[in-house]
Amino acid sequence: MAAELQISRTIVQNFFAGKPVSRGYFHKICKKLKLDWREIADLPKDEKSELEEKKQGTHKIDALVQEVRQKRHEKIQYQCGTMRMLDISQPVALADIYTDVNILEQITSKSSPKISDLVQGFNPESDDFDRLDRVVQERVPGLLAVSRYCKLMVLGKPGAGKTTFLQWVAIKCDLGDFQSDRVPIFIRLKYFAEDTRRDDSEFKLLNYISQEFSDCGIADKSLIEMILTKGKALILLDGLDEVSEEDDEIVKHIRQFVNKYFKNQFIITCRIAAQKYIFSVENFTDVEVADFNHEQVAAFATKWFIAVARNDAEGGKATAKLFIKKLNLPENKPIRKLAVTPILLNLTCFVFQAKGEFPSKRSKLYEQGLDILLVTWDESRGIQRDDFYHNLSLEHKIELLSQVAAITFEKTRYFFEQDEVERYIADYLRTLPNTQNDRASLQQNSKALLKSIEAEHGLLVERARGIYSFSHLTFQEYFTAKWFVERTDWQGLMSHMSEKGWREVFLLSFEMMKPADSLLLLMKRKIDLMLASDNYLQNLFSEIYQKSKLLYELFDIPYRFESFLAYYHDFLLRYAYYNLKLASCLIDYDFEIDYNSAFKIMKNLVEIQVNYGFSSAALHISVKLDSQIGNYPMNLIDIFLSEHTDNSRSQNIDKLLAIHRIKALLRPINIVRNSSELEEYLKDHFKEINDRIYQLIEIWKSSHKLLVSSFKSLIFNNSNIGNDWQFSEQQQKILHQYYNANPLLLDCLNSGCEVSPAVRQEIEETLLLPIAEIEQRQQQIS
Repeated sequence: MAAELQISRTIVQNFFAGKPVSRGYFHKICKKLKLDWREIADLPKDEKSELEEKKQGTHKIDALVQEVRQKRHEKIQYQCGTMRMLDISQPVALADIYTDVNILEQITSKSSPKISDLVQGFNPESDDFDRLDRVVQERVPGLLAVSRYCKLMVLGKPGAGKTTFLQWVAIKCDLGDFQSDRVPIFIRLKYFAEDTRRDDSEFKLLNYISQEFSDCGIADKSLIEMILTKGKALILLDGLDEVSEEDDEIVKHIRQFVNKYFKNQFIITCRIAAQKYIFSVENFTDVEVADFNHEQVAAFATKWFIAVARNDAEGGKATAKLFIKKLNLPENKPIRKLAVTPILLNLTCFVFQAKGEFPSKRSKLYEQGLDILLVTWDESRGIQRDDFYHNLSLEHKIELLSQVAAITFEKTRYFFEQDEVERYIADYLRTLPNTQNDRASLQQNSKALLKSIEAEHGLLVERARGIYSFSHLTFQEYFTAKWFVERTDWQGLMSHMSEKGWREVFLLSFEMMKPADSLLLLMKRKIDLMLASDNYLQNLFSEIYQKSKLLYELFDIPYRFESFLAYYHDFLLRYAYYNLKLASCLIDYDFEIDYNSAFKIMKNLVEIQVNYGFSSAALHISVKLDSQIGNYPMNLIDIFLSEHTDNSRSQNIDKLLAIHRIKALLRPINIVRNSSELEEYLKDHFKEINDRIYQLIEIWKSSHKLLVSSFKSLIFNNSNIGNDWQFSEQQQKILHQYYNANPLLLDCLNSGCEVSPAVRQEIEETLLLPIAEIEQRQQQIS
């Protein structure tokens, strides 16, 4: 028998001796002998029947679940199969618009880093600023998170997609794609609370679910009890934060229901800052809905445009493709950084749909987004919130947020401690009439107000335990701009025009200012005054202006003079100044000793150029004035060299060859824009440059110093620079600020602000001019 069953002889011997044998072998031997294993094991008759009954009961409950699922199908599809989107007149099928969400398994506001930890190594200019606390941990697909936890509390900001996600879980379960052995039950807690208040009796959650089932033809309450007792329900409770404070009994009902029917799977959604609703940790696992990443934004937008295009799917796809392309343009980075939640992405798609363009005034888009978060989102779902913050007018809410934004932004504070922001709120409350100004009341009200702003609108969020920021840097910039505009504090605003981080605040301020003529002229005057007191720099600008006029007429440049002037500034700073320094270094260098050192000299000079960025800023001005100038196939050093070639061809061919070799050596360095590009360039082109140096050595055996000196003279003579210009550290700093402020002025001029043609012309025609020339033109006009 052991051989036939392929088991050991000892096991068979133990079986016949009545000794213990493992269950599997015991069943196997009994089956071979055609014996009832229950009789051999002396199993009591009642236990045998219990096992049979249990088996039959399992089949019975499974059949019941499938029957109830079938009867509940239409109701689940009615509750969850469609959704209404803001500003769209008809409901949209959920399957046509839903975009898979990701879940964060660690709640960011419960972590405990310091502000320095959040800021370290992070660039507020990057697209990931608004997701800085969400990029450090793994994102888990939504359905995977649901399958991991039996009881889940899904938290998220307003409009993060919590309800839509819950609807999607219900639909997937109903269709049998997810937990097909459970009955999906979807309940909006707001409706449950309303029905409970209307009923005179104790209308608990079980009664509400029974009524739901009764509407589907399942009136036998015992069947519902059986499903719940056996843990065969997937219970989805949406919007815990939408239950008002006076309905605390509702929360108790839910807790009691969960404790009684604990075998079922529960998912509850709630706004992340609604801290008053807390279930015990051992019962529920808190997770957070992550903001959309770039792929999710593209997927949502594509579905959105196809859905609203009705029967023109191809047209919807084309519009979506255009939307994604334009959204990814550098100038639309602020919009891209904002549209990372479904609610604000929906708004962005809606605004784009009308004209196939984003609004020329971004402030209008932000204003609409704030209106949704502050007013429309709750109103569209009939939610009324009763707290101190709700009693503030919309104007007061905006004024409060503007004050907090301006104070923190001026301090370059993107993150701030809770007690700090509560202090700013208290300062604002003191200015309101009928406010209790005693310290205890102010402290209590400011704390409650901060939590309300976070819970109701999500405009301030807790990034880590006790550390807050605006939910989007874009909103902090918008509120800061609004603060300056409402107070016409132009001097305060202009003090930041050389700071890169203030660019968006300037653009929004000029958009809001109506008209913007006086503000533009003030900014232009402030920029001109940066260099006004430095005679050395004024002389340089005068020489640049005179030489550019000469070249402009001589070569019949087919672009605006103002653009060419900026291009010429770029040339002088790039070629005449930095490459002149390179030439001076090479004069004193012995190529016979160490060739790698020459390369290090070039690298250092490039890094200097990158750090100050004079030429790139000047070139940016040129492109802003005339978008074609950047493609103009004119290199001023080519002009100078060609002029020199014509005059010297017959005199010294070797010298000309050396000059062109220098030119070839220098040109690649001039295309490098930042340190990362520099490192990549050095890595890829070291050998090539080294080979060029060897070529130069062959020519320069005995005359390299003479030839480099000739190159230096060539630049001096042909650019009409009478001095070997050397800038002090202070002058370099001023030039850096000046060349950065002028492109900002042009950006503000072209931001869609209201500006008269005369003011536009005056600003453009006097860019980069020396003070003497500007004053002379003003006298002629007057």
